[in-house]
Amino acid sequence: MKKFLALMLVVAMGLAMFGCGSKKEQTDMEYVKDKGTLVVGITDFAPMDYKDENGNWIGFDADMATAFAQKLGVAVEFVEIDWDNKIMELDGKTVDCIWNGMTLTAEVTSAMDCSNAYCNNAQVVIVSKDKADQYQTIDSLKDLTFAVEAGSAGEEQVNALGLKSTPVKSQADALMEVAAGTSDAAVIDSLMAAAMVGEGTGYENLTYTIGLNSEEYGVGFRKGSDLVAEINQFFADSMADGTMKTCAEKYKVQAALCEQ
Repeated sequence: MKKFLALMLVVAMGLAMFGCGSKKEQTDMEYVKDKGTLVVGITDFAPMDYKDENGNWIGFDADMATAFAQKLGVAVEFVEIDWDNKIMELDGKTVDCIWNGMTLTAEVTSAMDCSNAYCNNAQVVIVSKDKADQYQTIDSLKDLTFAVEAGSAGEEQVNALGLKSTPVKSQADALMEVAAGTSDAAVIDSLMAAAMVGEGTGYENLTYTIGLNSEEYGVGFRKGSDLVAEINQFFADSMADGTMKTCAEKYKVQAALCEQ
């Protein structure tokens, strides 16, 4: 009898171990659908993500993220993050994706699984309009102090050129630094510059001069995420049916769209 009980115990333990080992790990899509929300990591970055007069997040990326969440059958939630910590926020599941005019740099693509590129962009130099004619070449920038968003492609470009810089929380803060005269210049995304700087904007006394590079935007997910294939199909479908172009025209970024 003792031998029989011992044998049964071994069998039971084996079955328990088999059951534990065979438990299927939840995919990113299952995780998002189970909790009923797609949490999107963003910063204040017009025309991609910014708040309207009622405090709601709008913009090209915000509207497209809302439409993507609707396709998944979940609600969208926007969380303003420290851009320098975006990888940590994603891996720690504070957010489910980074969708905020994110440049597909080597650092980003090595740390995240990313969507196909959906917009073209560049990093451009912002200075006071009355000094713009002095800063039309790379060499002319060497004595300037730049405000740059910490962890951004703009900071990467400034560092690569060996220019002096002060990191700030967001690109919007970088513009404020130049407007206040606490920094000589800033480097921000060209799409933001087109929306935020010059005649008819809140920064009429600022302008952008030279571009430092060319780049593309993508959406970042956790490594191995099955949401990447889903969003690539969403982008392709949205381009084909015209909804992506319509949204881009609303925020005047249609010229930057990538073919899907």
